[in-house]
Amino acid sequence: MRVGTPAESRPAERRVACVPETVPPLVEAGLTVLVQEGAGRHAHAVDAAYRAAGATVTPDDPVGDVNVVISVQPLTLDQARRLRPGDITVSFLPLAERELIEIYAERGVTSFSFDLLPRVTRAQSADALSSQALVSGYRAALVAAERLPRFLPMFTTAAGTVPPAKALVLGAGVAGLQAIATARRLGAVVEAYDVRAAAAEEVRSLGAKFLELDLEKQDGVYASVQSEEFLERQRDLIGEHVAASDIVITTAAVPGRKAPVLVTTDMLKAMAPGSVVVDLAAESGGNVMGSAPGEDVWIGDVLVHGALNMPSGMPVHASKLYARNVVNLLKLMMVDGAVLVNLEDEVLAGCCLTHDGVVRRELP
Repeated sequence: MRVGTPAESRPAERRVACVPETVPPLVEAGLTVLVQEGAGRHAHAVDAAYRAAGATVTPDDPVGDVNVVISVQPLTLDQARRLRPGDITVSFLPLAERELIEIYAERGVTSFSFDLLPRVTRAQSADALSSQALVSGYRAALVAAERLPRFLPMFTTAAGTVPPAKALVLGAGVAGLQAIATARRLGAVVEAYDVRAAAAEEVRSLGAKFLELDLEKQDGVYASVQSEEFLERQRDLIGEHVAASDIVITTAAVPGRKAPVLVTTDMLKAMAPGSVVVDLAAESGGNVMGSAPGEDVWIGDVLVHGALNMPSGMPVHASKLYARNVVNLLKLMMVDGAVLVNLEDEVLAGCCLTHDGVVRRELP
């Protein structure tokens, strides 16, 4: 069977779904690996390295000429129309991509979406949402530090002492924890909040202060959707902490749903002039009122950065992590040199979006 990696076609996407280091495990499993020329250039994965690893580098897009297509972003509609019945795609694939998903179903394509990967222990090595959130959290702290017009660490000088900046991270999942760790390394004093009780210990282990708010805590590893009444009470309680911060990084998102609003315009206006807010949920509706994906917006004297595809800003390691996720998912399907769709497997069934002409999830 043939596995192909096309060059990414979506605007500003710099990652690649296969890197030279992940070619050998696919070849050893009996698969033929095709990579389009230049597919890894933004991630500094050169064509010669792919060839040395055992891949075939092709001048043309391999979609329609391979059994399995692996990509970061969803394929284009034109690419989808070249797929054959029984072909398999592996990528991020939000349910909002309705037209593309319907083409997959019409053409009898089996598509797997990392957006739908079950959050179970057995699937952790294939969890691309988590691996890319790691990159997003790290980048968020760097973006905030770059835009903040002051130092993050404390300095004691002959001219006096410069106090450390104060950072607040809302949401302590993978992205939030990495944002906390990075802001701490840069010297900021960090506070954090999460609705999950288990997050408190993780936040403190990184040297940050966990905000104990008078709110009901959630059990479990992942946050779930909250009622508007809960969110209103939460906004009331975190308002003073937002106002006291030089940096706020928001990371609260539930896959497939609109992000909850955590920071209002009134909260932003209460912050000191020059403060910076980074909204990692801007693409899914935004945790911050007024944020816009890919834009820096001034709300009063506060700069709000709406994150847009943050992992793509660090394509080398983002690609390496994602490519390993892809290999680990494919390993669940590999049998004697072939990639077989076994929907009795809970992980594969959970992230399979189309199969045998059927859309397996309700589309918005």
